[in-house]
Amino acid sequence: MHRALHHADLRAVPEVRRALRALLRPCLAEEPAATAKLLASEVLTNALIHSGHDAVFTAIVHDGHLRVEVRDFTGRPPRPRAPRPHEATSGRGLLLVEALAADWGVRRHGVGKTVWFELGPADKASAHDRQPDAA
Repeated sequence: MHRALHHADLRAVPEVRRALRALLRPCLAEEPAATAKLLASEVLTNALIHSGHDAVFTAIVHDGHLRVEVRDFTGRPPRPRAPRPHEATSGRGLLLVEALAADWGVRRHGVGKTVWFELGPADKASAHDRQPDAA
């Protein structure tokens, strides 16, 4: 699955979630599929809101494992952070990715970066300590 999305078009997020659900239905159990939709929404929303540019969403399923990549076109690195008290509904996206994904990271490009995560057929609500890719 591959989608190009326009900057700040948050209507695209539920459309991507629906397409991801259809992609995952035959190959991933219900719980990891729900986790995948949540994490994809968080990473995609971050790119559309915070990058100031368009984004490209890619999801690949292979042997029951899912890899989601969201590319944006700004070099500003994402940083997991606890939300501030006045930010009741924002600031948690990468914390969720850290906690729920089997693996995740950031790959820098000449222009922009890709934030990615992976889930397997039985992934998990308990995470290992993971560090994002340095390069």
